[in-house]
Amino acid sequence: MQRLIMTCVLIIGFVSPCLCLRSMVGTKNTFYNVMDFGAHGNGKSDDSHAFSSAWQHTCGTQGTSTLVIPPKGVFLVTNITLKGPCKARSIHILLQGKIVAPAKDAWAKGLDPLILISNLNGLTIDGSGGQIDGFGSTWWKCRSCLRPRVISFVSCNDLTVRKLSISNSPRAHITIDGCNGAIFSNINIHAPRNSPNTDGFDIAFSKNILIEDCTIATGDDCIAINGGSSYINATGIACGPGHGISIGSLGKHNAHETVEEIYVYNCSFTKTTNGARIKTVPGGTGYAKRITFEKIKLIQTRNPIILDQFYHSVHLTTGVVQVSEVTYRGFQGTSANDKAINLDCGPSEEVEAYALYQSLAWVLNLQLHNVIFKTDCKRICLKLS
Repeated sequence: MQRLIMTCVLIIGFVSPCLCLRSMVGTKNTFYNVMDFGAHGNGKSDDSHAFSSAWQHTCGTQGTSTLVIPPKGVFLVTNITLKGPCKARSIHILLQGKIVAPAKDAWAKGLDPLILISNLNGLTIDGSGGQIDGFGSTWWKCRSCLRPRVISFVSCNDLTVRKLSISNSPRAHITIDGCNGAIFSNINIHAPRNSPNTDGFDIAFSKNILIEDCTIATGDDCIAINGGSSYINATGIACGPGHGISIGSLGKHNAHETVEEIYVYNCSFTKTTNGARIKTVPGGTGYAKRITFEKIKLIQTRNPIILDQFYHSVHLTTGVVQVSEVTYRGFQGTSANDKAINLDCGPSEEVEAYALYQSLAWVLNLQLHNVIFKTDCKRICLKLS
C-alpha cells in the first residue's frame, strides 16, 4: 500500500510541471512598444512607420500580444493601417500617450482615415489616459472639402474599446462599418458645436453594437445609425452640443436601406439641435422598425422628438422608407422651442408611422412651455399604455 502511494506521488510530481508549462505557454503575452521601433513621441516627427512596424510584430505573434503607445509621448501620424487577420489569438492596444494628426496640407493623400482598423477578431483597445486629436480646425474652414475621419473600424468582430478620448476630427470621429459584436465604453468625444459633419459615432452595416457611458459633444450627430444596422444599443450617453441621436438619414440617392432593433436608453440631450431623431429621404425604400427611445433627459433641447421623412427634400416621391414600431417612453426635461414633438411623414397613403407613448400626460409633463404636437402623418397610431 505504501509503495502504491509513493508511485502516485511520483506520477503527480512528474505531470504537474508539464501542466504548468502548458498553461504558461497558452497565456504568454508579448509586448511591443512603438518607441522600440523608432517612434520619437515628440509631436513633430512622423511616427507612422514606427507604428506600422510595431503592428506587424504585434499581429504576427502567436498567443496574446499587446501594442503599447506609452504615456507622456505625443505621436504624430499621417496615416496608419492596423489590419488583420493576425496570427495572434488576442490583441490588445494599450493607448496611454497622445496620437495627433498633421495639419490639412500634410495629411496623407486621399481620404483614408487617420487610423484604419480592419479585419480583426477579439481586439481590445484600452485608452486609459490615451488621446487622439484629429486637428480638424485646419479642415473645417473648407466647407466644400471632402474630409477624412479619425478612426474607422471595418469588418471587425468581438471588439472592445474603452476609456479613450478623441477630439477635433475633420469629419466623423469614429466609424463602425461591417462589424459584428462591439462594445465602446467610457469614450469622450469633443469638437466645437460649429464644426461641420463631426459625428461622434457613425454606424453602418453593423450589428450587436453597444455604446455605453460616453460623453459626446460635437457639431453634428452624437450617434448616427445608418443603413444595414441592427441590434444597436446606446446607453448612458451624455450628448451635447450636437444634433442628438439619429436614425439615418436613410434612402439617399433612392437607396434601399434598413435599420431595426435600436434601443436608446438613459441618455441626456443638453442644448442639442435635436433629440431623438429619425430621418429618411424621399425616393428611398426599405424600413426603420422596432426603435425605442426610453428614459431620456432633455435640457433646453430643440426638437426633442422628430421624425422627418422629407430630409433634404420638400417633395414626397413614389419611394418611401417605411417607419414602424417606434417607442418614445419616459422623456423628461425642457425644450428650447415650442415644437417639441414633430412627426413629419407626409400625406401619402404609403407612409405609415407608429408611435407608442407611455401616457398622454407623459407628453404634457415634460415641462415643455407652449408645447406644440405637430404631425403631418396621415396614418399614425398613437397608442396609450
